[in-house]
Amino acid sequence: MDSGDSSMSKVGRKPLLCVLSVPNHMTYADFCQFCGSFVQHMLEMRIVRNDGMEDCYSILIRFDEQKAADTFYKHFNGRRFSSLEDETCNVLFAADVHYTGSIERTQSIPASSTEQPFCPVCLERLDQDTSGILTTICNHSFHCSCISKWTDSSCPVCRYCQQQPGNSTCSICQSPENLWMCVICGFVGCGRYKEAHAIRHWKETQHCYALELETRRVWDYAGDNYVHRLIQSKTDGKLVELNHHCHHDIDGCCSCECATDPGFSETLANSKVEAIVNEYNELLTLQLENQKMYFESLLQEVEEETDREIKEAVEKSLCQNPRLMKLKVRLDKCIEEKKFLDDINDNLTRNKDIWEAKISEIEEREKRKLKMKDEKIHELEEQLATLMASIETENAVQ
Repeated sequence: MDSGDSSMSKVGRKPLLCVLSVPNHMTYADFCQFCGSFVQHMLEMRIVRNDGMEDCYSILIRFDEQKAADTFYKHFNGRRFSSLEDETCNVLFAADVHYTGSIERTQSIPASSTEQPFCPVCLERLDQDTSGILTTICNHSFHCSCISKWTDSSCPVCRYCQQQPGNSTCSICQSPENLWMCVICGFVGCGRYKEAHAIRHWKETQHCYALELETRRVWDYAGDNYVHRLIQSKTDGKLVELNHHCHHDIDGCCSCECATDPGFSETLANSKVEAIVNEYNELLTLQLENQKMYFESLLQEVEEETDREIKEAVEKSLCQNPRLMKLKVRLDKCIEEKKFLDDINDNLTRNKDIWEAKISEIEEREKRKLKMKDEKIHELEEQLATLMASIETENAVQ
């Protein structure tokens, strides 16, 4: 890329700008938001990764008119990307752009010969006349309005991440060599040829599976062997099966019946895939359960440590202030008395139901006695009336 003079008085400048050293933590959506209303005047944006500078990238911007490019330069050149960061926006006018053999450039094909490509997000055509186009490092193009809604730093199509990962180190001794990462909790430790912190982590947590960061192979500490099935290819980054060969012939499938019978080969492959899927599901379920138990134990330890620190802080503050100590003693006494009264109240509440039942029983018994007494009195009154009637009859006869 040939950069022209950034002076505004230079004659013949083009509506092509280059923003240098954009910090890596800024995603495509963050940069579109940083540009604000200028995005409406951008015809095309191209992300460029600088060799040897993994913490930043550059952006080529082509505007629809020279006035918009000049205004963008005046407004953003020397301006900080964020009030919390020290990185500033360095804008240069670009005279021309030359692509080397290491950068693949998709040439624009006339609309008369073929249709324009579509945006993978909204599935609308990528037309520079209607909306700006942003091309990522992985050579995928999107509408600026579509990519501004993508909050992730990876590409929506191939998931290529613009934020290059940093160099890993051992979590204990900070060694950068012979590193193993626990596939359960993500702990990174050095191997047995260093300080053996990865093995120590396995003995403490029983997380037996660890990934060797250099070769991407998985080691089983319990079985003391490699248990991986897939590794990442260094040529294209895809996952490939390790040491794939036919089980019937060491030299391959040239002479066994797998090569001559397509149905047998397909059936064998399907059975192997089904067996691998079942084994993987069982393994995943077991490891997820182990991970859950491990993190629950960590949370419990943190809660216990927090409670202990709070208790120590309260005791320390009480010791430093005698008045607080007296109030604390009175508070403890009131809490103890309250607890005693609560116990009495609970006992009375429980006894209340018992006594109410007894009172109801006594009332029922008294009611029955009164009823029997009334019945007996009524019977006696009837007998007395009968006796009086008989006496009066005898007196009348005499």
